[in-house]
Amino acid sequence: MNNVRLELINSCEKYVEQRVQRISMAMEQLKEDLENESKSSAGDKYETGREMINIEWNKLSVQLKEYEKLDHILARLPKERINEKIAVGSIVYTNAANYFISIPAGEIEVDGEKFYAIGVQAPVAQKLVGLKEQDEFELNGQKIKIQKLI
Repeated sequence: MNNVRLELINSCEKYVEQRVQRISMAMEQLKEDLENESKSSAGDKYETGREMINIEWNKLSVQLKEYEKLDHILARLPKERINEKIAVGSIVYTNAANYFISIPAGEIEVDGEKFYAIGVQAPVAQKLVGLKEQDEFELNGQKIKIQKLI
């Protein structure tokens, strides 16, 4: 069972790493654009171009910080099941879907099974946290039963 947990954590880490790489590349491109803008323009057009680059840079900086937060969450996830109740780090099997309460990384497949990596702020995670095996909860008008927790 630990293999599933490690695979899920590794997949989430790869997800974050890929996003950070994309943002870093975009920031590098913006740096180049800013240098080219400085060399080629003057006047109002120059200021507008620089401002657009700065706005985009700020957006990317915010995104980068968010992914760094997700990386810190992953680093603190337990490598073993910690308790009988669902919490951050739990792997939850239900009759509707399987969930990994961690970060919002989407669908991950491990050994032919699909899991949804969701953050603790997700509506389904809000319903799950604190529940135990065999508990039921309702989501979008559907009764869902927790079958297994690892």
